[in-house]
Amino acid sequence: MPQPPTPIHRLGPADVARLRALNALFAEVFDDRETYAGAPPPDAWLAELLGKEHIVVLAALDGEAVIGGLVAYAFDKAERMRREIYIYDLAVAEAHRRRGVATALIAHLREIASACGAWVVFVQADPGDDPAIALYGKLGTREAVLHFDIAVGEGP
Repeated sequence: MPQPPTPIHRLGPADVARLRALNALFAEVFDDRETYAGAPPPDAWLAELLGKEHIVVLAALDGEAVIGGLVAYAFDKAERMRREIYIYDLAVAEAHRRRGVATALIAHLREIASACGAWVVFVQADPGDDPAIALYGKLGTREAVLHFDIAVGEGP
């Protein structure tokens, strides 16, 4: 029997608790507690972040429980009058995978992207993350790129 659709909500300034739950989910799924739970920002910071139009935080819910979500950022481009949206984090709780939750999250983001005039949504996947690569390959065109983290502060 098909699963009923998972409710997807765009979080706003009143949804700080849900964002905290989403960050806890990211910490677990990505096995990165230091980044997602090591120094949680105060409520005021999170509420302000959730009020910014160029930051999209979506949560997939099962009742009141956050079972998945994504954080994406909109970039206005300088070379043309257009916008791109980058999915920075996307995760689904292990018990809820293979039920269309990630696809529903991306579909909801695509609707937001269309409404705000974005021309593309893009995302990265790590080599070896076969489920993510399969999902993104189903939804978009693969590009081979290299990613570099450049430290802020002192030069090379």
